[in-house]
Amino acid sequence: MRTPVILVTFLLAALSAGAAQAHAFLDHASPLVGSTLRTAPREVSLSFTQNLEPAFSNVQVTDAAGARVDQGKAQISGNTMRIGLKPLGPGSYRVRWHALSVDTHTTEGSFSFTVGGS
Repeated sequence: MRTPVILVTFLLAALSAGAAQAHAFLDHASPLVGSTLRTAPREVSLSFTQNLEPAFSNVQVTDAAGARVDQGKAQISGNTMRIGLKPLGPGSYRVRWHALSVDTHTTEGSFSFTVGGS
């Protein structure tokens, strides 16, 4: 009786692990999440754990007042999403992204970075 319970537990754990990997999670970003930069970046680059569906993935960058400071539509290739930035002054900026992986699972999130004044 104990063996079937253990087998079912292992099976459920294996299925859960596979499902968790079926989403395009943010792996790393440039600029780094929460970073303070001396000079303003020219673009934001986001790398995900899976390839993205370009037609349904996007990113926006806004300043502290909520005004967009990106240059429009993101470029997406494989698991990387890039967006150019307008010239940025000192201040805090928020990156908001929405990603649809090629297996149709969506994720979204946001982070900020700061451009220093000196």
